[in-house]
Amino acid sequence: MKNIIIAAMMVLAMLTLNACTGKTGDGGGRRKKIGVSLLARTDVFYRDMEDAMKEAAEKGGFDLIIQSGDKDLSKQQSQIENFIVQKVDAIILCPTDTQGIAPAIERANKANIPVFTADIAAGGGMVISHIASDNIKGGRLAGEYVVRSLQGKGKVGILGHPEVQSVIDRENGFKEAVKTAEGITLIPTIAAGGKRDRALKAAEDLIQGNPDIKAIFCINDETALGALSVVESRGLKDVIIVGFDAAPEAVEKIRAGTALRADVAQQPKEIGRMAVEAVAKHLRGEPVEKTIAVPVTLVQ
Repeated sequence: MKNIIIAAMMVLAMLTLNACTGKTGDGGGRRKKIGVSLLARTDVFYRDMEDAMKEAAEKGGFDLIIQSGDKDLSKQQSQIENFIVQKVDAIILCPTDTQGIAPAIERANKANIPVFTADIAAGGGMVISHIASDNIKGGRLAGEYVVRSLQGKGKVGILGHPEVQSVIDRENGFKEAVKTAEGITLIPTIAAGGKRDRALKAAEDLIQGNPDIKAIFCINDETALGALSVVESRGLKDVIIVGFDAAPEAVEKIRAGTALRADVAQQPKEIGRMAVEAVAKHLRGEPVEKTIAVPVTLVQ
């Protein structure tokens, strides 16, 4: 009888310890691990997303292994390989290259590790759920603003980033909106890589080739701020810029009355939180929507 009581007390102690440490019930009594590869940490957007992921993981009892792909495909591929070796329970990706990341996702699929994408979609491999802003709608909002501001007339350019699906969606939404105005001439997109330094040269090329340009749509705020520097250095007073992300620096420029007139605001914290929650649902065996769209708004 004494041995039975001792054994029962030991079991109770183990259960109490697991409850206090937040361990998940996967049979081995360990906390489940989620490998995360962000697009970059240089952007405020991804820092906000990371903060929300950490908060949601703490509430859910997960351990996060967070790394940054730094907009480098080969680096992100290596990170995914490391996640596979570490036998993480799930992977959340913000792909650096929509098409290029597919083989790495397929390797995770073969290792039976569920993959989720956040902000940027993947062009291949099996992804359980994609959590992102409604980028097509965001592009439309930007395009509608440009049409109104120009009263339906003038040359309009785009500084894009064709390797990334979310950006392609923004551009497509923008084009849909401006094509409704017959008086607007859309200039072929110039790639700016989503970076401020590259946007400087891209904006210079765009303006030099089209000195009568009236508006520039930039696919993120790093691009918009680069374009703004060029417009201001040239002393252009009648060119408007519309960005995407509504980062604090960009919003400050809008409030100051610069050529950066409007911005599409995303909710990176919501994307981060919802991505971790989607992983949690899947690991519990619950159904998860294939696409989870997060609303966007226009700041002006």
